[in-house]
Amino acid sequence: MRPSFKPMLLLIAIAACIQGLALGLPAYPAEILLLCLINASLATSLNLVNGLAGQFSLGHAGFMAIGAYVSASITTPGVDLLGLAGWGASSPLAGQALLMLALLMAGLAAGLAGYLVGLPSLRLRGDYLAIVTLGFGEIIRVVILNIQAVGGPRGLAGIPQSTTAFGSALFLGLMVLLTYRLVHSSHGRALRAVRADEVASAALGISPTAFKVAAFTASAAAGGVAGGLMAHLTMYINPSSFTFLRSVEVVIMIVLGGLGSISGGILAAILLTILPEALRPLQQLTGYDLRMVLYAFMLVSLMLLRPQGLLGRREVWQLWRRRA
Repeated sequence: MRPSFKPMLLLIAIAACIQGLALGLPAYPAEILLLCLINASLATSLNLVNGLAGQFSLGHAGFMAIGAYVSASITTPGVDLLGLAGWGASSPLAGQALLMLALLMAGLAAGLAGYLVGLPSLRLRGDYLAIVTLGFGEIIRVVILNIQAVGGPRGLAGIPQSTTAFGSALFLGLMVLLTYRLVHSSHGRALRAVRADEVASAALGISPTAFKVAAFTASAAAGGVAGGLMAHLTMYINPSSFTFLRSVEVVIMIVLGGLGSISGGILAAILLTILPEALRPLQQLTGYDLRMVLYAFMLVSLMLLRPQGLLGRREVWQLWRRRA
Protein backbone atom coordinates (compact mmCIF):
# COMPACT_ATOMS: atom_id res chain seq x y z
CA MET A 1 0.00 0.00 0.00
CA ARG A 2 1.27 3.44 -0.84
CA PRO A 3 2.15 5.59 2.18
CA SER A 4 0.24 8.53 0.67
CA PHE A 5 -3.02 6.57 0.98
CA LYS A 6 -2.67 6.09 4.73
CA PRO A 7 -3.83 9.61 5.78
CA MET A 8 -6.92 9.33 3.58
CA LEU A 9 -7.81 5.91 4.97
CA LEU A 10 -7.34 7.26 8.48
CA LEU A 11 -9.60 10.24 7.74
CA ILE A 12 -12.29 7.96 6.31
CA ALA A 13 -12.10 5.71 9.38
CA ILE A 14 -12.38 8.67 11.77
CA ALA A 15 -15.29 10.13 9.76
CA ALA A 16 -17.05 6.75 9.87
CA CYS A 17 -16.61 6.62 13.66
CA ILE A 18 -18.05 10.13 14.02
CA GLN A 19 -20.98 9.13 11.78
CA GLY A 20 -21.64 6.15 14.05
CA LEU A 21 -21.50 8.43 17.09
CA ALA A 22 -23.98 10.84 15.51
CA LEU A 23 -26.39 8.01 14.70
CA GLY A 24 -26.30 6.89 18.33
CA LEU A 25 -27.10 10.37 19.70
CA PRO A 26 -30.52 12.00 20.04
CA ALA A 27 -31.45 14.59 17.41
CA TYR A 28 -30.42 17.70 19.35
CA PRO A 29 -26.91 16.55 20.44
CA ALA A 30 -26.34 15.17 16.93
CA GLU A 31 -27.12 18.58 15.45
CA ILE A 32 -24.71 20.24 17.90
CA LEU A 33 -22.04 17.74 16.80
CA LEU A 34 -22.60 18.70 13.16
CA LEU A 35 -22.42 22.40 14.04
CA CYS A 36 -19.11 21.77 15.82
CA LEU A 37 -17.68 20.09 12.72
CA ILE A 38 -18.85 22.87 10.38
CA ASN A 39 -17.63 25.67 12.65
CA ALA A 40 -14.27 23.92 13.02
CA SER A 41 -14.03 23.81 9.21
CA LEU A 42 -14.79 27.54 9.06
CA ALA A 43 -12.10 28.28 11.64
CA THR A 44 -9.56 26.16 9.76
CA SER A 45 -10.34 27.90 6.47
CA LEU A 46 -10.03 31.41 7.93
CA ASN A 47 -6.78 30.45 9.65
CA LEU A 48 -5.18 30.27 6.20
CA VAL A 49 -5.55 34.04 5.84
CA ASN A 50 -5.59 35.44 9.37
CA GLY A 51 -3.15 32.95 10.86
CA LEU A 52 -0.78 31.64 8.21
CA ALA A 53 -0.67 34.64 5.86
CA GLY A 54 -0.87 37.20 8.67
CA GLN A 55 -3.72 39.22 7.12
CA PHE A 56 -6.95 40.31 8.81
CA SER A 57 -10.13 39.47 6.94
CA LEU A 58 -13.62 40.29 8.19
CA GLY A 59 -15.58 39.16 5.14
CA HIS A 60 -15.73 35.40 5.61
CA ALA A 61 -19.49 35.41 6.10
CA GLY A 62 -19.91 36.73 2.55
CA PHE A 63 -18.16 33.68 1.09
CA MET A 64 -20.22 31.45 3.35
CA ALA A 65 -23.33 33.11 1.92
CA ILE A 66 -22.20 32.49 -1.66
CA GLY A 67 -21.54 28.82 -0.94
CA ALA A 68 -24.81 28.38 0.94
CA TYR A 69 -26.97 29.98 -1.75
CA VAL A 70 -25.21 28.37 -4.71
CA SER A 71 -25.45 24.87 -3.22
CA ALA A 72 -29.03 25.38 -2.06
CA SER A 73 -30.04 26.68 -5.49
CA ILE A 74 -28.87 23.39 -7.02
CA THR A 75 -30.59 21.02 -4.57
CA THR A 76 -33.81 22.89 -3.67
CA PRO A 77 -36.80 21.95 -5.86
CA GLY A 78 -38.22 25.48 -5.88
CA VAL A 79 -35.07 26.88 -7.52
CA ASP A 80 -33.43 23.84 -9.20
CA LEU A 81 -30.59 25.74 -10.88
CA LEU A 82 -29.25 22.71 -12.81
CA GLY A 83 -32.52 20.80 -13.19
CA LEU A 84 -31.27 17.94 -10.98
CA ALA A 85 -33.24 18.52 -7.77
CA GLY A 86 -35.87 15.92 -8.70
CA TRP A 87 -33.20 13.32 -9.42
CA GLY A 88 -31.52 14.10 -6.09
CA ALA A 89 -34.78 13.48 -4.23
CA SER A 90 -35.26 10.06 -5.82
CA SER A 91 -32.99 8.21 -3.36
CA PRO A 92 -30.59 8.95 -0.47
CA LEU A 93 -27.60 7.95 -2.62
CA ALA A 94 -28.68 10.32 -5.40
CA GLY A 95 -29.18 13.04 -2.79
CA GLN A 96 -25.64 12.63 -1.50
CA ALA A 97 -24.24 12.66 -5.04
CA LEU A 98 -26.17 15.86 -5.80
CA LEU A 99 -24.94 17.38 -2.54
CA MET A 100 -21.32 16.66 -3.52
CA LEU A 101 -21.89 18.35 -6.87
CA ALA A 102 -23.57 21.31 -5.16
CA LEU A 103 -20.71 21.68 -2.66
CA LEU A 104 -18.18 21.55 -5.50
CA MET A 105 -20.04 24.34 -7.31
CA ALA A 106 -20.30 26.27 -4.04
CA GLY A 107 -16.55 26.04 -3.48
CA LEU A 108 -15.79 27.15 -7.05
CA ALA A 109 -18.18 30.12 -6.83
CA ALA A 110 -16.86 31.23 -3.44
CA GLY A 111 -13.25 30.76 -4.60
CA LEU A 112 -13.89 32.88 -7.70
CA ALA A 113 -15.46 35.57 -5.54
CA GLY A 114 -12.48 35.38 -3.17
CA TYR A 115 -10.08 35.82 -6.07
CA LEU A 116 -11.99 38.84 -7.41
CA VAL A 117 -12.16 40.38 -3.94
CA GLY A 118 -8.60 39.55 -2.94
CA LEU A 119 -6.86 40.71 -6.11
CA PRO A 120 -7.45 44.45 -5.50
CA SER A 121 -7.83 44.43 -1.71
CA LEU A 122 -4.84 42.32 -0.62
CA ARG A 123 -2.44 45.01 -1.77
CA LEU A 124 -3.53 46.70 1.45
CA ARG A 125 -2.65 45.58 4.95
CA GLY A 126 -3.73 45.94 8.56
CA ASP A 127 -6.87 47.91 9.38
CA TYR A 128 -7.36 48.97 5.76
CA LEU A 129 -7.59 45.35 4.64
CA ALA A 130 -10.07 44.56 7.43
CA ILE A 131 -12.30 47.46 6.38
CA VAL A 132 -12.21 46.50 2.70
CA THR A 133 -13.03 42.82 3.33
CA LEU A 134 -15.80 43.87 5.70
CA GLY A 135 -17.25 46.06 2.96
CA PHE A 136 -17.08 43.29 0.37
CA GLY A 137 -18.79 40.87 2.75
CA GLU A 138 -21.65 43.31 3.25
CA ILE A 139 -21.87 43.93 -0.51
CA ILE A 140 -22.31 40.21 -1.12
CA ARG A 141 -25.05 40.03 1.51
CA VAL A 142 -26.93 43.03 0.10
CA VAL A 143 -26.71 41.64 -3.44
CA ILE A 144 -28.23 38.35 -2.27
CA LEU A 145 -30.88 40.34 -0.39
CA ASN A 146 -32.10 41.75 -3.71
CA ILE A 147 -32.14 38.49 -5.71
CA GLN A 148 -35.76 37.38 -5.66
CA ALA A 149 -34.96 34.05 -7.37
CA VAL A 150 -33.46 32.80 -4.10
CA GLY A 151 -36.06 34.37 -1.84
CA GLY A 152 -34.59 37.84 -1.33
CA PRO A 153 -35.21 39.07 2.23
CA ARG A 154 -37.61 36.16 2.88
CA GLY A 155 -34.77 33.66 2.60
CA LEU A 156 -34.70 30.26 0.97
CA ALA A 157 -36.65 27.41 2.58
CA GLY A 158 -37.20 23.78 1.68
CA ILE A 159 -33.49 22.92 1.39
CA PRO A 160 -32.96 19.14 1.65
CA GLN A 161 -31.38 18.11 4.95
CA SER A 162 -28.59 16.05 3.43
CA THR A 163 -25.58 17.12 5.53
CA THR A 164 -24.15 14.12 7.37
CA ALA A 165 -21.61 13.75 10.13
CA PHE A 166 -19.47 11.59 7.83
CA GLY A 167 -19.28 14.26 5.11
CA SER A 168 -18.70 17.10 7.57
CA ALA A 169 -15.97 15.20 9.42
CA LEU A 170 -14.32 14.14 6.17
CA PHE A 171 -14.27 17.73 4.91
CA LEU A 172 -12.79 18.94 8.20
CA GLY A 173 -10.15 16.21 8.06
CA LEU A 174 -9.22 17.14 4.49
CA MET A 175 -8.94 20.79 5.52
CA VAL A 176 -6.64 19.90 8.42
CA LEU A 177 -4.51 17.60 6.26
CA LEU A 178 -4.13 20.09 3.40
CA THR A 179 -3.43 22.98 5.77
CA TYR A 180 -0.84 20.96 7.67
CA ARG A 181 0.94 19.99 4.46
CA LEU A 182 0.77 23.57 3.21
CA VAL A 183 2.33 24.87 6.42
CA HIS A 184 5.26 22.45 6.04
CA SER A 185 5.78 23.09 2.32
CA SER A 186 7.80 25.73 0.49
CA HIS A 187 4.59 27.71 -0.13
CA GLY A 188 3.87 27.69 3.59
CA ARG A 189 7.34 28.98 4.37
CA ALA A 190 6.81 31.72 1.79
CA LEU A 191 3.51 32.68 3.44
CA ARG A 192 5.22 32.83 6.84
CA ALA A 193 7.90 35.04 5.31
CA VAL A 194 5.21 37.36 3.94
CA ARG A 195 3.56 37.42 7.36
CA ALA A 196 6.83 38.34 9.04
CA ASP A 197 8.00 41.04 6.61
CA GLU A 198 6.54 41.75 3.17
CA VAL A 199 9.40 44.02 2.11
CA ALA A 200 12.09 41.48 3.00
CA SER A 201 10.16 38.63 1.34
CA ALA A 202 9.73 40.70 -1.84
CA ALA A 203 13.48 41.35 -1.83
CA LEU A 204 14.01 37.57 -1.77
CA GLY A 205 11.90 37.09 -4.88
CA ILE A 206 8.60 36.19 -3.19
CA SER A 207 5.52 37.98 -4.52
CA PRO A 208 3.52 38.94 -1.39
CA THR A 209 0.37 39.79 -3.34
CA ALA A 210 0.35 36.52 -5.30
CA PHE A 211 0.75 34.36 -2.19
CA LYS A 212 -1.82 36.35 -0.22
CA VAL A 213 -4.36 36.14 -3.06
CA ALA A 214 -3.81 32.38 -3.37
CA ALA A 215 -4.36 31.89 0.37
CA PHE A 216 -7.41 34.17 0.30
CA THR A 217 -8.93 32.28 -2.64
CA ALA A 218 -8.42 28.88 -1.00
CA SER A 219 -9.86 30.19 2.26
CA ALA A 220 -12.92 31.60 0.48
CA ALA A 221 -13.51 28.32 -1.40
CA ALA A 222 -13.36 26.29 1.83
CA GLY A 223 -15.68 28.80 3.52
CA GLY A 224 -18.13 28.39 0.64
CA VAL A 225 -18.19 24.60 1.08
CA ALA A 226 -18.75 25.03 4.84
CA GLY A 227 -21.61 27.44 4.06
CA GLY A 228 -23.15 24.81 1.79
CA LEU A 229 -22.94 22.21 4.56
CA MET A 230 -24.57 24.67 6.96
CA ALA A 231 -27.42 25.36 4.52
CA HIS A 232 -28.16 21.65 4.10
CA LEU A 233 -28.17 21.20 7.87
CA THR A 234 -30.50 24.05 8.85
CA MET A 235 -32.76 23.65 5.74
CA TYR A 236 -33.35 27.42 5.71
CA ILE A 237 -31.07 30.35 4.97
CA ASN A 238 -31.59 34.10 4.72
CA PRO A 239 -29.24 37.07 4.31
CA SER A 240 -29.42 37.91 8.02
CA SER A 241 -27.61 34.63 8.74
CA PHE A 242 -24.44 35.99 7.10
CA THR A 243 -23.95 39.40 8.66
CA PHE A 244 -20.80 41.03 9.95
CA LEU A 245 -21.34 39.36 13.33
CA ARG A 246 -21.01 35.92 11.74
CA SER A 247 -17.58 36.88 10.41
CA VAL A 248 -16.63 38.15 13.87
CA GLU A 249 -17.66 34.82 15.41
CA VAL A 250 -15.26 32.93 13.15
CA VAL A 251 -12.47 35.45 13.87
CA ILE A 252 -13.05 34.98 17.62
CA MET A 253 -12.64 31.23 17.17
CA ILE A 254 -9.20 31.45 15.58
CA VAL A 255 -8.00 34.24 17.90
CA LEU A 256 -9.15 32.29 20.95
CA GLY A 257 -7.52 29.10 19.73
CA GLY A 258 -4.32 30.85 18.67
CA LEU A 259 -3.58 32.48 15.34
CA GLY A 260 -1.75 30.01 13.14
CA SER A 261 -2.69 26.97 15.24
CA ILE A 262 -4.84 24.48 13.30
CA SER A 263 -5.84 22.39 16.30
CA GLY A 264 -6.25 25.49 18.48
CA GLY A 265 -8.83 26.92 16.10
CA ILE A 266 -10.70 23.60 16.05
CA LEU A 267 -10.74 23.38 19.85
CA ALA A 268 -11.97 26.97 20.16
CA ALA A 269 -14.67 26.40 17.53
CA ILE A 270 -15.95 23.35 19.43
CA LEU A 271 -15.84 25.24 22.73
CA LEU A 272 -17.68 28.29 21.40
CA THR A 273 -20.32 26.09 19.74
CA ILE A 274 -21.07 23.98 22.83
CA LEU A 275 -20.77 26.73 25.45
CA PRO A 276 -23.96 28.72 24.60
CA GLU A 277 -25.97 25.50 24.51
CA ALA A 278 -24.46 24.23 27.76
CA LEU A 279 -25.48 27.48 29.46
CA ARG A 280 -29.07 27.24 28.21
CA PRO A 281 -30.41 25.58 31.44
CA LEU A 282 -29.23 28.68 33.32
CA GLN A 283 -31.91 30.69 31.53
CA GLN A 284 -34.58 28.25 32.64
CA LEU A 285 -33.43 28.43 36.28
CA THR A 286 -33.15 32.21 36.59
CA GLY A 287 -35.74 33.38 34.08
CA TYR A 288 -33.15 35.68 32.50
CA ASP A 289 -30.95 35.04 29.50
CA LEU A 290 -27.58 35.33 31.20
CA ARG A 291 -25.83 33.07 28.73
CA MET A 292 -24.28 35.86 26.68
CA VAL A 293 -23.14 37.67 29.84
CA LEU A 294 -21.27 34.62 31.12
CA TYR A 295 -20.14 33.79 27.61
CA ALA A 296 -18.58 37.25 27.18
CA PHE A 297 -17.08 37.18 30.70
CA MET A 298 -15.38 33.84 30.03
CA LEU A 299 -14.03 35.06 26.70
CA VAL A 300 -12.63 38.29 28.18
CA SER A 301 -11.09 36.41 31.11
CA LEU A 302 -9.43 33.90 28.81
CA MET A 303 -8.05 36.61 26.55
CA LEU A 304 -6.63 38.45 29.58
CA LEU A 305 -5.05 35.31 31.00
CA ARG A 306 -3.99 33.82 27.65
CA PRO A 307 -3.65 36.67 25.13
CA GLN A 308 -1.84 34.34 22.70
CA GLY A 309 -4.86 32.01 22.65
CA LEU A 310 -5.33 28.50 23.95
CA LEU A 311 -2.34 27.02 22.09
CA GLY A 312 -0.56 30.06 20.65
CA ARG A 313 1.09 28.92 17.43
CA ARG A 314 1.60 25.37 18.69
CA GLU A 315 -0.41 22.28 17.86
CA VAL A 316 -1.92 19.59 20.06
CA TRP A 317 0.34 16.90 18.59
CA GLN A 318 3.42 19.01 19.33
CA LEU A 319 2.39 19.28 22.98
CA TRP A 320 1.68 15.54 23.03
CA ARG A 321 5.15 14.71 21.68
CA ARG A 322 6.82 17.06 24.14
CA ARG A 323 4.86 15.52 27.02
CA ALA A 324 5.75 12.02 25.86
